Amino acid sequence: MTIQITTLPSGIRVVTDSMEQVETASIGLWVGVGTRHEEEADNGVAHLVEHMLFKGTATRSAFDISAQMENVGGHLNAYTTREATAYYAKVLKQDVPLAADILCDMMQNAALDNQELDRERGVIIQEIGQSIDQPDDILFDHLQKTAYPNSGLGRAVLGSADIIRSIPRDRLTNYIDGHYAGPQMIFAAAGAVEHTQIVDFANQYLSKIPSTSKTVTDAAQFHSGDMREAREIEQLHVALAFNALSYMDKDYFALSVLSTLLGGGMSSRLFQEVREKRGLVYSIYSFVSAQKDTGTFGVYAGTDPDKINELLPVVAEQLHLISKDVTMEELNRAKAQLRSSLFMSQESTMSRAEKLAFNQLMYDRIIPNAEILQRIDAVTQDDIKRLAKQLVQQAPATAFVGPLSHVPSGDAIASAFKS
Repeated sequence: MTIQITTLPSGIRVVTDSMEQVETASIGLWVGVGTRHEEEADNGVAHLVEHMLFKGTATRSAFDISAQMENVGGHLNAYTTREATAYYAKVLKQDVPLAADILCDMMQNAALDNQELDRERGVIIQEIGQSIDQPDDILFDHLQKTAYPNSGLGRAVLGSADIIRSIPRDRLTNYIDGHYAGPQMIFAAAGAVEHTQIVDFANQYLSKIPSTSKTVTDAAQFHSGDMREAREIEQLHVALAFNALSYMDKDYFALSVLSTLLGGGMSSRLFQEVREKRGLVYSIYSFVSAQKDTGTFGVYAGTDPDKINELLPVVAEQLHLISKDVTMEELNRAKAQLRSSLFMSQESTMSRAEKLAFNQLMYDRIIPNAEILQRIDAVTQDDIKRLAKQLVQQAPATAFVGPLSHVPSGDAIASAFKS
């Protein structure tokens, strides 16, 4: 494994991880902007821009982009989050030049044709409808809006159908011109790649990318609260989130260990107590969602509507119990799960490329695996208890989707968790 970094005059950072004995490569452009950086009236524009970059350039039609990649058996895709947008390809090693050409052409020369825009509005409205039809999808949008009601961090990535239906082309060009700049951009590649070659591609194909960004990140303030959507479905879906840590916090890895211990696998406390012993759910897990300046720690569960008054106290009890006692056996098991996940991800060129990009966007450096392992191994029982105690000293944000007749009041939920 050889990681190299070059910063171009425009501010674009080219980062590569050359892997011996692989025949493929993953290559992509990561931009450190997303839904959080939109104007409220333009909610959804970041995701719409992501779609439109696939809809043709000055020299390639939308069909050309997909056909040229698939002609060599490659895979091209993208995604938008609240803080980043990614465009990436996975190809055989001899097709890295083609992938770089296509990705950079999309990034620098997108046509943003009005007819294509009209069609893509319809596609995204269908995507919004599909998301709304999935209770566990829309649940997390509700939770995010509840936790961050006055911030871009609380807005849905897909936006609303009304905004997407009417947003004009110039809003897209303004978003690109203001945010798609060198200092916000990482050109990352992992696998059968040569660093100098990727640098040459960036210099050749991204020469028009501006060197000045207008990106400003608004402050995010966590709020406890409650959002409920009544639906006539079989299960009640519930998610709760506590104000937690950013990924810059020294305790971030300890929080990840806590999440794994509480609800990260079949041996976790929640799975054993809630599913195996009581049969209250089919699915339950805990999660950490971190940004550069804030973060949440949460739990998701799907349950029979009439079981919710039994489920919530058990979840609260398990969190309180962790704040008082953690065994070395379960601590070591949680650490082993995180260590194995780290090493398993190293076998994927895409995971490696993504790690390069996000490390640069988040930390402005590549965190060596040895450092990650050291930070995981350094987590103690007292660290876990301390973090759990901090969580149960506050009221959570909660969201429910499904039959609501048995859901307790917001005050009752808050008092169950808050010590």
